[in-house]
Amino acid sequence: MALLGKRDAVSGGEKCATSPKRNRYENMKKKVKKSGALPDKEALPKILMTGAECAPFAKTGGLADVIGTLARELHAQGFDIRLMLPFHRMIKDQYHKQVQHVVSFSVEIGWQSMYVGVEYYDWEGTPVYFIDCEHYFGQAIYCGGNFEGEQYAYFSRAVIEALPLIGFEPDIVHVNDWHTAMIPMLLKTQYHLQPQGRCQSVLSIHNLAFQGRFDFNFAANLLQIDGRYNHPDAIEFHGDANFLKGGIVFADKLVTVSPTYAREIRTPFYGEGLDGVLETRANDLTGILNGIDTVAFNPASDPMIPYPYNASRLAQKQKNKEALLAEIGLAISPDKPLIGMVTRLTKQKGIDLVVRVLDEMLQADAGFVLIGTGDAQYEQFFRDVAAKTGSRAVGLTRFDDPLAHRIYAGCDFFLMPSLFEPCGLSQMIALRYGTLPIVRATGGLKDTVFPYNEYTNEGNGFSFDSYNAHDMLHTVLYALTIYKKKTRMNALRKKALRQDLGFEKSALAYADLYRGLCEK
Repeated sequence: MALLGKRDAVSGGEKCATSPKRNRYENMKKKVKKSGALPDKEALPKILMTGAECAPFAKTGGLADVIGTLARELHAQGFDIRLMLPFHRMIKDQYHKQVQHVVSFSVEIGWQSMYVGVEYYDWEGTPVYFIDCEHYFGQAIYCGGNFEGEQYAYFSRAVIEALPLIGFEPDIVHVNDWHTAMIPMLLKTQYHLQPQGRCQSVLSIHNLAFQGRFDFNFAANLLQIDGRYNHPDAIEFHGDANFLKGGIVFADKLVTVSPTYAREIRTPFYGEGLDGVLETRANDLTGILNGIDTVAFNPASDPMIPYPYNASRLAQKQKNKEALLAEIGLAISPDKPLIGMVTRLTKQKGIDLVVRVLDEMLQADAGFVLIGTGDAQYEQFFRDVAAKTGSRAVGLTRFDDPLAHRIYAGCDFFLMPSLFEPCGLSQMIALRYGTLPIVRATGGLKDTVFPYNEYTNEGNGFSFDSYNAHDMLHTVLYALTIYKKKTRMNALRKKALRQDLGFEKSALAYADLYRGLCEK
């Protein structure tokens, strides 16, 4: 076994070059220290945060953004926070020359011994440990089926076993979604007499719909789970083992990514079959609204848009619209309203509502652009939509992050008619770019988008309550009437551009949660 000393394990690795983002976090640390908002660093609990993905290293969705941004904000507040992530192929290809090997060992998974390598990287002062195993992480982040269960059962075991070997004893292990949700159960049942068992645990539920359900015998074999946990009060769920339920039952604290979603998932409509167990943990369940990375998403300095702008240079936004229309071949006049979507093409995102009334939206003299991938029937619909509408609507069924930025910047309205939305980041990004959201009032959409009132000038967007295509259409048509009132429209855009959408407030709420947990 090759093992570095404690000092080497936490201080080695190649440091990143100074960047505007680094400067911003350094400035925040100075501001927090000066304000006295937090106690001395020595008084703060030590945190290990872990999940299946984390931006900027590996990202397929908003989960990665949240883990990465929260970790950086907590570091800026003075926390000793460290990340432990799978060393996915996409990460290894980019960072293999910049990491420092810490330790090698093996874990038992499914009664076989599997290699674990721990690689260290200094991410602008935040220690990151990558769990290396080519067998499990040499392919896709999510492989699907039983192998995905095996991937993350292995990762959960490796995270726990690595802790005493890297010279770090966290006070709290913060896990995210089902892929790491079994860690709290393992800590309380298999490691309760070991040093790791002293850790408190927090589970963040980013999307309750994804639960990690597997045959109980398969899961028990992977993690050597005793048969007594095949019970409704433990991880059993309709005859299966449910990894997310394991976290809900055994974690010390539960967090969802918005206050409204924390309330919704305790009801049968949103609870995905887990509303009962969540109701029993209601006193330990908190909703903390996410923020966004306001450095990465900043229309005043975004390198992915052609014309930077802010609330004082609003005319530049129109130039971005004109450039976007030319880039995607949308056949509408630049003075007509443009509605955009950047989304997964699934029913959860309300795509069936859009398909139902898109023609009527276009008849109101609006243009429409969508970029996203997902269900085959929706992808085919949007691939065909330009030909069917004379290019008044364009659907781009691919992943293209730079183009997504230009859609945020170039559109007048941003549509999110979600069936459910735990938090949603896109509506906040849209606001950051002065693009007014039109949303269904659910989850984090309800917590961030407030309906515009012409008489009081309150609100920052448009919303509807019922999951109904014509309710959505009615709201879209109302928004289009506001578009024609240029003074009101510009006032709304400026209000959106000036909103505080950063993660600082969220991080302070997490800091309070951590300190409260450790003070018990």
